[in-house]
Amino acid sequence: MTRMENSRGIDTRRFTRREFLGRTAVLSGVVTSPWFIPSSARGADGNVAPSERITVGLIGNGRMGRGHLRRLADDRDVQVLAVCDVDRMRCEEGKRHVEETYAARRTSGTYQGCTAYNDYRKLLAQADIDAVVIVTPDHWHALQAIDAAKAGKDVYCEKPISITIRQGRRLVEAVRRYGRVFQTGTQYRSIPTIRQVCEFVRAGGLGKVKQVFTLWSRLGGFFGAPRFKPYRHLMDVENSGKSYVPLDFALPAEPVPEGLDWDLWVGPALWRPYNRLYHTNPSPGVVPWSFDEDFGAASVTWHHSHSADVIQYALGAENSGPVELIHPSSGAYPTLTCKYANGTLLHLVDHWGMVKDVYKAVPATARLAGNFGGVFVGERGWVTSMSTGGPVEGGPEKVFEEMKSRTRQVNIRGNNHHANWFECIRMRRRPSSDEEIGHRSASLGHLIIITHKLQRSLKWDPAREEFLGDEASPSKGRAEAANRLRSRAMRAPWCI
Repeated sequence: MTRMENSRGIDTRRFTRREFLGRTAVLSGVVTSPWFIPSSARGADGNVAPSERITVGLIGNGRMGRGHLRRLADDRDVQVLAVCDVDRMRCEEGKRHVEETYAARRTSGTYQGCTAYNDYRKLLAQADIDAVVIVTPDHWHALQAIDAAKAGKDVYCEKPISITIRQGRRLVEAVRRYGRVFQTGTQYRSIPTIRQVCEFVRAGGLGKVKQVFTLWSRLGGFFGAPRFKPYRHLMDVENSGKSYVPLDFALPAEPVPEGLDWDLWVGPALWRPYNRLYHTNPSPGVVPWSFDEDFGAASVTWHHSHSADVIQYALGAENSGPVELIHPSSGAYPTLTCKYANGTLLHLVDHWGMVKDVYKAVPATARLAGNFGGVFVGERGWVTSMSTGGPVEGGPEKVFEEMKSRTRQVNIRGNNHHANWFECIRMRRRPSSDEEIGHRSASLGHLIIITHKLQRSLKWDPAREEFLGDEASPSKGRAEAANRLRSRAMRAPWCI
């Protein structure tokens, strides 16, 4: 029996647990009830009936994963059934948090019902899990999301959703083939104030957008952390810190901590021995491994995927991308610049002062602060979409009068990103940052990394997702070299 889902036309060919229970009761023609039904089962007193809860498994319980787990466990519309991590300490901690949270709600004060897994594939095999939240290092995202889609699970995946352009496209194909609801963890677009700015720019509130500015960081700022000090001479931090892209480092082998399955941590990436800079307890940050190109994507991991999502949403380019990447060696612009088909330029800057001092795009008195967004400069004025840096700024004042904004304050906790995903799971609709949007946000960063690596300008076809070269000139060979960087091999036996 096939059920077609809304305008997206998702043919799931799979009943959810809630549908199965409901249909079974109707078909049997017999309703049996115990003498006493607890309020939690009926959905009273703020509780949601178990048959209506979305059952979830968490894959990855590091610093970021713990934040997701708290959000999931506190949501009474959700039931966390499993936690997975290759680090036994983190896995057991996650299981304990879930069971203690649920026990506190019960009259008995006890709860046991969260399974701990070392291998994500075993979690995916648990039939009563509806959806998974993936919070692992970048090199795992696409493979785990594809496997989850094949297993019939809906997916929330942290950004960037891939470590290469080809991986991202394969993920999109799998999500659609298996009819899953996929949300990318780019939650800044779901903050009401930022969303209003994006929709204003998208609707032409600034007129034609001529320029956009966003941050792109060197490795040096990341290497300033104390944990890198013992390794500075091995990593040549003085020079490698100037890099705009993640690098390949040969760090010394160290004893693998007890309870950590290092082989499974490395997974599909190029093998390298354990070193505490990649993984340690307690975690020194949300993405400690992101400086290494085998595991992460530097700026793309740190902040740029968020910025790309917000910016391309505002430009109406969230399902495409730029057509040209202009390297500063060309002399055209002081910093690497992405050009879109309509002529809009996206300039990457080291710091916000460059918008005023180098490009002179906004008044010298403009207050620019924060991250995870950008500065839009159009025919009729300018406006920011950054978070974590105070209120939205812009000018002239009529921009905000026309925007009809109730507040310029940006409350980063006031987003509905998870809630949007849950609602779309129930309704079988596209969430706000679906698989294509997540792919295009990550791809923008991957394109920038390729351009920096090759140190030259490139032309890109966003429809065919390939670099272009003139058939009659040396640029053909240069395009082929760039196209090879769209993918990378996985360590056996892992494959997509």
